[in-house]
Amino acid sequence: MKIAVCPGSFDPVTLGHMDIIRRAADIFDRVIVVVMTNTNKNAMFTTEERVDFLKRSTSRLYNVEVDSYGGLLADYTKQKKADVIVKGLRAMSDFEYEFQMALTNRKLNPDTETTFFTTTTEHMYLSSSLVKQVAKLGGDITGFVPDCIINDIQNKVKGLNEDSLT
Repeated sequence: MKIAVCPGSFDPVTLGHMDIIRRAADIFDRVIVVVMTNTNKNAMFTTEERVDFLKRSTSRLYNVEVDSYGGLLADYTKQKKADVIVKGLRAMSDFEYEFQMALTNRKLNPDTETTFFTTTTEHMYLSSSLVKQVAKLGGDITGFVPDCIINDIQNKVKGLNEDSLT
């Protein structure tokens, strides 16, 4: 059984993320989508919210499970006996960072390979940061994120905007 881990902050999950997850699910026997803590980012959504978004968004993918982890990805892949880390790439700028991470993970856990999936052209521009910016400014995020989480994102942004007014 080939086990793949798709790590990310998923703050929130986008249709670009979902494309990578679906394609990984077509190739590997088991795919674990893991919400990681990224100390370089200030998350809008809690870990629990992001896990919930992913569980709802992947509910029809029978071989996908969702988890969260706050430590090193290399340690997580050892615990789960994962064969592969799947990372999505939008542009060359993504590659430099992801290549460095892949080399580090390989040094920490030589039993797990990293593979890169390039995004489809329709999702090349899409990022969680862009989704949050559009939502905060009242824009329509339909077509950016799974339909099942649009209201959650809009409600969170509305609450944050109301909090900033008081």
